[in-house]
Amino acid sequence: MCETCGCGKPGEFTIHNHSHDHEHVHPHSHDHEHGKVIDLNVDILSENNRIAELNRRFFAGRKVMCLNLVSSPGSGKTTILEKTIASLKGTQKMSVIEGDQQTLLDANRIEKAGAPAIQINTGSGCHLDARMVDMALQKLDPEAKSILFIENVGNLVCPAMFDLGEHKRVVVISVTEGDDKPLKYPYMFQSSQLCLINKSDLLPWVDFNTDKTIRHARSINPSLEFIVLSAKTGEGMEQWIEWIVKQTEATLSYV
Repeated sequence: MCETCGCGKPGEFTIHNHSHDHEHVHPHSHDHEHGKVIDLNVDILSENNRIAELNRRFFAGRKVMCLNLVSSPGSGKTTILEKTIASLKGTQKMSVIEGDQQTLLDANRIEKAGAPAIQINTGSGCHLDARMVDMALQKLDPEAKSILFIENVGNLVCPAMFDLGEHKRVVVISVTEGDDKPLKYPYMFQSSQLCLINKSDLLPWVDFNTDKTIRHARSINPSLEFIVLSAKTGEGMEQWIEWIVKQTEATLSYV
């Protein structure tokens, strides 16, 4: 079991490279000692934060701007990324780390859209951690002065706890999920810098109050930014692209 959130086996995951070969990663032994009490939550997060800082240094040295996209399953992260890649292709160098419990489906979609991608399959794990990203970076080798998107495993709980070394965290919700998500999952919204409210084309047919959602979220995180968009129709995508370009320019000029 994952010592922090109860998912999966500790440290066991699969990374698929560009040719879709894969390797299973067991970075430590599974021997157990008895008779000791260890605060695993503190220990694991401390180690994760140490590696996240190394990832951050890598991004700074390589001049890579990294965005960590988090959401519940089915919010439309992959579709947003496909449309984003299509909009920025030719003006920005991009790559993607895909996180899912199983399959190469999303990585295949991203590569078809025009960006190199690497898939991390977490098995029964419900989030990416900094060590997984570190190992994926070694295989992906993102170009200098580029954008790296990390599409995290669909989950509004555990990914909020794990710093991956990203510059910005972007939480994606869809109008089909209900406007109480910020109140139910406060830490995800507290730890994010931007919220994308996706599937705006469905607003006439669902019971979702955009203003209420924003009000709930800002009661938790007053500085949280919002963009309402539809990856399907393109509504709001221009604003999202402008935000990415602005963040990239600011990050790369700083580092």
